[in-house]
Amino acid sequence: MPNKVKEAWKAGKAVVNGWLAIPNAFSAEMYSQCGWDSVTVDMQHGVQDYLSCVACFQGIQPSGVTPMVRVPWNEPGIIGKVLDAGAYGVICPMVNTPQEAAALVQYCKYPPQGTRSNGPIRAGVYGEAGGYQTTANDNILVIPMIETKTAIENIEAILDVPGIDAIYVGPSDLCFSYGLTPKLDVEDPFVLGIYEKLLKETGKRGIAAGLHNGTPAYANRMIQMGFKLVTISNEVGLMVNAAKAAVKEARGG
Repeated sequence: MPNKVKEAWKAGKAVVNGWLAIPNAFSAEMYSQCGWDSVTVDMQHGVQDYLSCVACFQGIQPSGVTPMVRVPWNEPGIIGKVLDAGAYGVICPMVNTPQEAAALVQYCKYPPQGTRSNGPIRAGVYGEAGGYQTTANDNILVIPMIETKTAIENIEAILDVPGIDAIYVGPSDLCFSYGLTPKLDVEDPFVLGIYEKLLKETGKRGIAAGLHNGTPAYANRMIQMGFKLVTISNEVGLMVNAAKAAVKEARGG
């Protein structure tokens, strides 16, 4: 199966990405039917573990939406396992140097481009006719998170690492790193200036820029600004907000 996110970027389109914190195949199945281009299982800050990630992928699959994972850390064991489970993209937190970015590429790709171990237990079943191993290196998106002052200072060297398909900005940690209050939908001109710099440097190299957003309105604004992947909160945040609004309205508030 071709990577629809990759195809959208090649066509110059932005991708709207769902985010799963709930470790459940049923909620993943329902959520993936809502029109997202891709859905990401969050193994870093959600309550997902490996088995729940696999279950979520099984729930997502009928929708045809591209499944991705945010792994807990830049470590070859978990990266190999989520790819074997069928992830089409790996979003990796706290990548701060070109060396860390190069390690991420190594962990995501089979030889000769990388050092990923062979054994695509689930992914291989759904691979293309020529065999999963022949297409995986081209199909899988390698996406380091840029979320610290150090990463911003090293951004050109990080983006020059062969095999990086996109970056993903974590606004809360980025704000934290610069001594600001951590938040998602940032209005601080200094941080927006950093976004402009990232868009300029990624644009030069044909690399997509992604961002985590709190609200759909802000996500739309960031698409207009040039981001090619926008996530809106997560399924917990959207569910809780909808529930609060429903209760308020029922009580006449």
